[in-house]
Amino acid sequence: MAQVSLPHDAKAGPTKPEVRAVLLAKLDLDPPDHFAEVGSCTGAVTAEAARRAGRVTALERKPDRLETTRKNLAANGIDVDDAGAADADVTLRATEAPEGLPDDADALFLGGSRNYEAVLDRAVETGVDRIVMNVSRLEVAGAATEAFRERDLLEEVVQFQVSHGYELAGATSFDSENPVYMLVGGVDAAPDAAADGGRR
Repeated sequence: MAQVSLPHDAKAGPTKPEVRAVLLAKLDLDPPDHFAEVGSCTGAVTAEAARRAGRVTALERKPDRLETTRKNLAANGIDVDDAGAADADVTLRATEAPEGLPDDADALFLGGSRNYEAVLDRAVETGVDRIVMNVSRLEVAGAATEAFRERDLLEEVVQFQVSHGYELAGATSFDSENPVYMLVGGVDAAPDAAADGGRR
């Protein structure tokens, strides 16, 4: 599968490719799935999800970032619709979550922490099967973990850090990116559910 192209800048870094790889593995998207995203930003995750899920609904509250999402999706040959046409790969919604979230989402990604408790409440109400939230700040990660746990959504928390090599004096050294805390779960999540062989 070709790399996602992001020629347009949202003045906020996209979710890095290595993080997207883990995220997509946790979401385990299939053609029948309806994927919802909170905070599309550059459209990096939106584009990756559109290649796997049958339907994608992406929310972005900032107009400039929504336009960047639209441009980057177009650069990847992905059809976008703002009115909910059934044949579109992606529906973009200029709104702040939890408003605008679809009632029939199978999988949900929260790329930031704004209003996350209200978003999680909505996910519980609508029975979202798979939820992943990425957090970069330790204190927010702790609070979000408790929020997942209080709603019986938490399956696991993964912390990982990626380093990229660069040449230094004829040898290889590494630059480390900031750690990412990834909260994984969903309605009826249970620890070690993956060990039982499949989805919840």
